[in-house]
Amino acid sequence: MASATSPAVLIPSFTGLKAGANTRICAASKVRTSMAPMVGVKASLKEVGVAVVATATSAILASNAMAIEILLGGDDGSLAFVPNSFTVSAGEKIIFKNNAGFPHNIVFDPDEIPSGVDASKISMNEEDLLNSPGETYVVILSEKGTYSFYCAPHQGAGMIGKVTVN
Repeated sequence: MASATSPAVLIPSFTGLKAGANTRICAASKVRTSMAPMVGVKASLKEVGVAVVATATSAILASNAMAIEILLGGDDGSLAFVPNSFTVSAGEKIIFKNNAGFPHNIVFDPDEIPSGVDASKISMNEEDLLNSPGETYVVILSEKGTYSFYCAPHQGAGMIGKVTVN
């Protein structure tokens, strides 16, 4: 492997000093350094850079994955949101997913949501329904507080839920 040399570096030498003497004698020595150690440092910096990029990518993917999935209808066929009460962070994605006993929809009760929030902007239209397995409705709630919601076709059967946004 070829090695490169850097320009000579002057290192002062303080030899010949005597206690109480007013004069200093400095001798300079030439030292040659090799670039080989720098190659190792550059490789290490490159590895650190790759690790930083990988960590940032993981953080971005994790932030996109911040979501909670709520099943519409229990595995046992019950007319329920599963879970029917949960907490999310403001801005977290809530995915309502058709599971069983459909058709379903998600309607937020305008009297049981934080003041200033428009229920029509976060709810499905009561006539709109999720009719097939796996169909989803996604909502993101940005205002902190407690929100009550229900499935219009099954509200009378007790298909209601509550989300707290922190």
